[in-house]
Amino acid sequence: MGFMTNKRILITGVASNRSIAWGAAQAMRREGAELAFTYQGEKLQGRVTDLAASCDSNIVLPLDVSSDEQINVCFDSLAEHWDGLDGIVHSIAFAPKEELEGNYVDVLTREGSRVAHDISSYSFAALAKAGRDMMRGLNGALIAMSYLGAVRAVPNYNVMGVAKASLEANVRYLAAALGPEGTRVNAISAGPIRTLAAAGIADFRSMLKQVEERTPLRRNVTIDEVGNAAAFLCSDLASGITGDITYVDTGYHILGLG
Repeated sequence: MGFMTNKRILITGVASNRSIAWGAAQAMRREGAELAFTYQGEKLQGRVTDLAASCDSNIVLPLDVSSDEQINVCFDSLAEHWDGLDGIVHSIAFAPKEELEGNYVDVLTREGSRVAHDISSYSFAALAKAGRDMMRGLNGALIAMSYLGAVRAVPNYNVMGVAKASLEANVRYLAAALGPEGTRVNAISAGPIRTLAAAGIADFRSMLKQVEERTPLRRNVTIDEVGNAAAFLCSDLASGITGDITYVDTGYHILGLG
C-alpha cells in the first residue's frame, strides 16, 4: 500500500510524457493515488487521454485557465465523479516567446506581462478558489511548480521570472488563507528540465549544460525526482509543511557564483 492510497488528485499541465506534471502523476499513481487530468485544447486531448489511461484514469477534463467559466465548469464536472478532492497539481505557465529572449527591459510589454502573470500565477489561486469546497476539511494539498528565476535574475527568463515570483507569493498567501480549513499549499522549485514549455526559452541548452557542470550533484534533475517530491508534499507525510518552496534542482540554488 502506497503512502497516497485513497487520495484523489487533480493533475493539470500534462502536455507529454516529458512534462513535469507527468512525473508527478506517475509518482502519485505509484503510491496509490486516484488521478484526474486536464488538457488545454483539442490538440492535446488525445495525448492526455492516453497518458491518463496508463494511470488507470478515465477522468480527463478540458481546462483553459485564462477563463473563469472553464475553471468552474472543470470543477463542476470533477464533482460528478468525486465527492471530495485531496490535492491539485498546478504545472501551468506561459509567456510570449518573444519576451523570453534578450534584455528584459527591451522585450518587456504590458500585454506580455499581463498574460504571463494571468496564466503562470493567478491561475494557481483561481484553481484553489474553485476547488476550495471539494477540498475543505480533507487535509489536502495544493502544489505549484516554480523555478530559481523567481528569486534570481536568469538570462532570458525575463517576465517569466517575475511571474514565478508572483506565483511563490501566491503560495504564501494561499497557505495562510486555506490553512485553517486544513489545506496546505507549497511549491517545488525544479531545476531546468527539457520539456515542451522550456523549448521556448532562448539558449536553454546552455542552462542545462551549466547545471550539469556546476551543480553539487553534477547532473540535471529529472521529472521523476520532481514527481517524487510532489507526491511527498501532497501526502500525509508532509502534514506539517505549508507555505514553503522546496528546491529539487540537484543543489544548484545553493551556489554563490553562477
